[in-house]
Amino acid sequence: MIPTFHGLETAKRGISTQQSALFTVAHNIANANTVGYSRQRVSFTPTNPYPGTGLNRPEIPGQIGTGVTAGKIERIRDAFLDRQYRLESNKLGYYATLADSLGKIEEIMNEPSESGLHSVMEKFWKALQDLANHTENTGAREVVASTGEMLAETINYYYNSLVRMKNEIGNQISVKTKEINTLLSQIDQLNKQIASIEPSGQLPNDLYDRRDLLVDQLSSLVNIKVKTVVPKNYGKADPSAVGVYQIELVKNDGSSYAPPVYLIHADPASGRTAVNEVKVLDENGQSESLSGSVQTVMVGEQSLPDFSFLGELGALIESFGYQDSGQVKGIYPEMIQKLHNFTLAFANEFNAVHRAGYSLGGTAPSGLDFFEFDPANPAGTIRVSQTILDDTSKIAAGLNSGDSGDNGNAALLAAIKSKNFNDYITKAQLPPNMNGTIDSYYAGIIGKLGVDAQNAIKDRDNVQVLVDSVDYNRKSISSVSLDEEMTNMITFQHAYNASARIITVIDEMIDKIINGMGIVGR
Repeated sequence: MIPTFHGLETAKRGISTQQSALFTVAHNIANANTVGYSRQRVSFTPTNPYPGTGLNRPEIPGQIGTGVTAGKIERIRDAFLDRQYRLESNKLGYYATLADSLGKIEEIMNEPSESGLHSVMEKFWKALQDLANHTENTGAREVVASTGEMLAETINYYYNSLVRMKNEIGNQISVKTKEINTLLSQIDQLNKQIASIEPSGQLPNDLYDRRDLLVDQLSSLVNIKVKTVVPKNYGKADPSAVGVYQIELVKNDGSSYAPPVYLIHADPASGRTAVNEVKVLDENGQSESLSGSVQTVMVGEQSLPDFSFLGELGALIESFGYQDSGQVKGIYPEMIQKLHNFTLAFANEFNAVHRAGYSLGGTAPSGLDFFEFDPANPAGTIRVSQTILDDTSKIAAGLNSGDSGDNGNAALLAAIKSKNFNDYITKAQLPPNMNGTIDSYYAGIIGKLGVDAQNAIKDRDNVQVLVDSVDYNRKSISSVSLDEEMTNMITFQHAYNASARIITVIDEMIDKIINGMGIVGR
């Protein structure tokens, strides 16, 4: 015969298990708006039935259940969607940062507009045409000098703005590097906390969530591969224990460097983890206030052979500039170099034509440069000669004499706008890869900038759609639904009440046995 008290134990287990489920529902509801939180669920497991197999088992028809227990509290998470989200988040960080860098260059160049370099150049060419029509007119000469100065100042402004923005990107690289190292340190601390809890058989779900949120943030900065390491000697860890995270820095195609580059390395036997900090060094070996270009990226003591790890940091390095086979590449360095090439080609040819001309009343070729500049930094230093600003009659408008009617050289100066580089007097001094005219060369710079910026924006928007889609799918699985939790709450509440009612019924049965049996005939 089964003891009457058997029912009390069964009902008690029911109350205890339903209570755990209710407390878990309360925890889910409390964290419904917590970023990175994954809803949790209590897994119910039936306890062993009575009686067990054996020679002395009572003769009853079958086994009687003994109730339920809370097996474990697990979080609802999809590892595949986590990997997909981090992959797309890395691309989004890269393209968004790239689009921002190119957008800032577009703001600086400000084309097309009245204040843009193209518009200022048009005013300069028009002033030269007016001078060719009125070589003796002092006002026309003053306009040439002033528009020339405006042209030089616009080029100076472009150069200084590009350099200032490049320096700001250098500071951003330092900030992002510190952010990466901070995230790695926090992830490693959580690794250690998790490794101290899991061997006892517990599942620290909230620590898992905090760690995954930090990894999500890290994935937008650099491309990473996350591997879970469950040490061989791990106590009485639950089979569902996640273990510690080993984080590897990988290339943009997901392949590993040779040898592998670990941001956090985990020992497979002991589970001990070690952080390798990231350092971005410029050509002077500095990691703060970067200047020049990025020479190398260090992870611990390991130097990366290239910078193809995408993310925000990869885009910032690509924008700032980096060394590649002895050459400086990157968005801002290349744009600054194009501005130097434009200035050098234009100023050298203009000066050569101007030197061969005659100033007003001159009896010999002028020999005077219209523009002055430092050949090592033409875009940053170009200006109109002070001699010409002080005396505009020094502008060499004549071709054969200084007579007021000789406008031949002014016409040649104005013709530089459409003069092919192959016909330049200073052809030997031209920077490499100069084709077409000075006007078409600048138009090509602006055109390529516009195409690159639009492509980056398009890529950013396309990846944003993918990130939103993956994030939606991930949240549909892991996030807290208040409607669902309210339904669960009512379900577990009814089950709790029913278990409590069983205890009341059994109490009445025991009372009947104790106080109502064996009293007949008294």
